[in-house]
Formats: sequence, structure tokens, C-alpha cells
Amino acid sequence: MTAAGDIAARLRALFPCPVAVAAVPVGAGGGDLWPAEAVAMRNAVPSRRAEFTAGRAAARLAMASLGLPPAAIPMRVDRSPDWPEAISGSITHTDALALAAVAPSARLAAIGIDAEPDEPLAEDLAELVLRPEEKDLCAAESDPARAARLFFVAKEAAYKCQFALTGELLDFDGLSISVSPEGAVKAICTRQTGPWDAGASLEGRFTRCGGHIVAAFCLPARA
Repeated sequence: MTAAGDIAARLRALFPCPVAVAAVPVGAGGGDLWPAEAVAMRNAVPSRRAEFTAGRAAARLAMASLGLPPAAIPMRVDRSPDWPEAISGSITHTDALALAAVAPSARLAAIGIDAEPDEPLAEDLAELVLRPEEKDLCAAESDPARAARLFFVAKEAAYKCQFALTGELLDFDGLSISVSPEGAVKAICTRQTGPWDAGASLEGRFTRCGGHIVAAFCLPARA
């Protein structure tokens, strides 16, 4: 299995139910953007266009594994993917790799994934994105800056998951993250967010693989 395939398999294992996952190396081709997608990239620099293209290619590969025909996935005004009807999904990318996870919306109402290089988070960024209690949790770890990267990834994945349902633009203070050594991660709402009161939580999982940290959250259709 390739490194990208291994990371995709590890991401797939983070979900509590079957979810189609695909990985595409950035810059490795994967086809051209569809016209509805290319609109968002008209003024993009080449590196951004390559990341975007790889993400859409990964999404179409994941959709194909569900037996779905290829389709455009434009970018909405809020920059989130505009998924085809009856599909829930999420896309993430690093400089090197794009990942996509999709499932029928009859099964999952929302999906959120995020990936980052498994490297220390810069101190200024950690100061910006972490809440005081999260900083304390990271400080207690043997490698606080690397722990901060995990908290950042988990927060981004949880944000995407809730946004798919609420459309709320939360700041980094809107979710409080905790993690367990066994790979569980919890995002606690710090204020009323869509259907969730302050104190309500979303449950997810994370893994480290192939030089990446990957986190995933999902909500069943009944939620």
C-alpha cells in the first residue's frame, strides 16, 4: 500500500460506520477541474490550484467507490464544498496530500476531517487557536508544541462537522478540545451552536500516520 493509501485507510478506520475515503497526492494529476469548480480558482496561485484540484479528485474517487457518477463539487461563497444532493462529505489537504471522505446523507448528516503534518505548532499560532484549558493540557504533554498541533487538527475537523449542519462561523474559542491516548477526541461547545447548547459535545477520533495527524468527526442522520 502507498503512503497515501495507508493514510486513507487509517482515516477510514476513524469512523464508526462505513465511509468512503480517498487520498490523492497534491500535484500528481487526478484530472482537470470541472467548469463550475474552476470559477473559484480563476485568480489562485498554482500551489492553491493544485491543492484544490487534488481535493476534488479525491472526492470524486471516494464518490466512485460508492457507485456514484462523477460530479462537480463547486466552492460555495463561504468556501465550503457544495456536495451533490444526498451526499455528505469533507475535504482536507496539506501541501503534499489531499483527503476526502463521503457518505450518503441518509447515513451521515455531517462529516468533518482535517489533516496536518505531524510537526510542532508554531507558538504564535498556538497562542491564537488554543483556549486556556487547551494550553494547560498541551503543557502537560512531553511535547507540548506537537500536542498543540493535534488540538488544532481536531478543532478544525470538529468545526467542519458542525458547520455542515449549522452554517455557523465559529472562532477558535467556540470549541474546546480534549483528547485521550487511545485516540478519542471530544469537541465541547463553549456557547449555543445550532442545535447544541453550551457544554454539548461532538465525539471524534484521531490518528498519527505517514508523517500526518488526521482527525475525523461525523454525525448520524438521526442527530
